[in-house]
Amino acid sequence: MKTYRKKATIQAEQFDGSAEMIEKYHIEYDGAYILPFRIETPEGWLGMKAGDWIATGVKDEHWAIADDVFKASYVEVSK
Repeated sequence: MKTYRKKATIQAEQFDGSAEMIEKYHIEYDGAYILPFRIETPEGWLGMKAGDWIATGVKDEHWAIADDVFKASYVEVSK
C-alpha cells in the first residue's frame, strides 16, 4: 500500500441549513433521515447535515465533507 496526498486547492463553505444555501446548491431536505439534507454529486446524491462543508471542484461540481474530516484534511489559505 502507498500513501498519497492531494495537491488541489478547493473552494468550500460551511453549510448552515439556510434557505439561501439550499437554493444555491440545489439541496434537497427530508427530515425523516438521519442526514436530513442531500446534495447531488458526480457519484449521486450524498447525505449531509448543517455544519458540514460544501466543496466545489474544478468542474463546478459539489460534494459534502463532514466538519471533523474537513478540519483534519484542509487548512485555509490566504489569497
